[in-house]
Amino acid sequence: MPANLTLDALKAAVASGEIDTVAACLVDMQGRLMGKRFHAQHFLDSAFDETHCCNYLLATDMEMNTVPGYRATSWAAGYGDYVMKPDLATLRRLPWVPGTALVMCDVLDHHTHEPVPHAPRSILKKQVERARAMGFEPMMATELEFFLFEESFSSLFDSGYRQMTAMARHNVDYSIWGTSRDEPIMRDIRCKLWDAGIPIECSKGEADAGQEEVNARYSDAMDTADMHSIIKLGVKQIAQEHGASVTFMAKYDHRRAGSSSHVHQSLWRDGKPAFRDEADAHGMSQVMKHYMAGQLAHAADITYFLAPYVNSYKRFVVGMFAPTKAVWSLDNRTAGFRVCGADTKAVRVECRIGGADLNPYLACAALLAAGLDGIEKEMALEPETTGDIYQAGAVREIPKTLGEAAAALRGSALLRAAFGDEVVEHYAHAAEWEIAEHNRVVTDWERARGFDRA
Repeated sequence: MPANLTLDALKAAVASGEIDTVAACLVDMQGRLMGKRFHAQHFLDSAFDETHCCNYLLATDMEMNTVPGYRATSWAAGYGDYVMKPDLATLRRLPWVPGTALVMCDVLDHHTHEPVPHAPRSILKKQVERARAMGFEPMMATELEFFLFEESFSSLFDSGYRQMTAMARHNVDYSIWGTSRDEPIMRDIRCKLWDAGIPIECSKGEADAGQEEVNARYSDAMDTADMHSIIKLGVKQIAQEHGASVTFMAKYDHRRAGSSSHVHQSLWRDGKPAFRDEADAHGMSQVMKHYMAGQLAHAADITYFLAPYVNSYKRFVVGMFAPTKAVWSLDNRTAGFRVCGADTKAVRVECRIGGADLNPYLACAALLAAGLDGIEKEMALEPETTGDIYQAGAVREIPKTLGEAAAALRGSALLRAAFGDEVVEHYAHAAEWEIAEHNRVVTDWERARGFDRA
């Protein structure tokens, strides 16, 4: 779905005083929106064409530390500039911020104006172009889960994120009554995102106290990734307006369910679903079977892009609806890859491995790279795994730690061919830094366990 503001419409809104600010945003390695807020008239006079940012924005960790060891930029190289090139097709109003519009930007090399290879939007664009060269249009949707808390972001930060009060007191999964208390916030989220040109289908209570889910309509892969990032921004800002807070951590409390971001995927050709074959027992075409076979074959290689932090792996727990096995099954929520919509034109594969902390551009690109490799090599789809897959025996497992996933990423011939060596080395370094940072920190668990017993 195209965004809801053209450049001409922005000019008219600026002239009438409706819009005075334009946020120009790139996507960082963590999937967050970074950039500048322009006076709207200056954006129209100049910045609509391009602006600039420090190239450290694609070489920092979650804390915005200048991480050593990246080839792309460093203190020795002087931390120069990147070009931010607004993609005017993404220009939209932000109804939850007065007088404000937002535009997504591609990241270009300052000297050559070529796309920066490790920029998340560049990585996904390359895989979309690869699919289109094969005659396919990748269509995707991401579900987003999060926890909603009574306290504000600032009060939780100041308290060290202790004594958080979930908005609901018990599991309100699908409960209309149970989510009534959340509804002033969730209604704002649905309606204001819709008014921003993001076609929200629904929200619902999820599988634990205070957990919510919001879903946007299926769209092309790039639009889906853009919407995902803007939804996260909108959810946080709208919750903040209500004096509340949210977290998209994969696992904020070991006693609670994790928050996922399931990725639904299909390929279309000539305006028709290429995954559909009415003659097949489950309506799955050979294209779909090859695509799934590729994702299964490369499941370990792509896990980092679905679970990018140490905390991400705390979500993979038996019996909490997050998968532990990278196998496929029909409409089975214990599988890493679930076939949805069997025997219909909406037949598709849902990857259930990703957490709400994933970067949607990187996740979608990695899934595409694996699936397209399966098509190119005509990989045979293994038999379906059925029953309680948590209890399945010797089947392919999801990497259990970030270290395992980082090693698979660094050694992946698939991703080196699809993304390039430079990109793989960049993100493998990010993973290894995350592990090193985690390893040096003394945790509350260690202190409580060992303070007077060691």
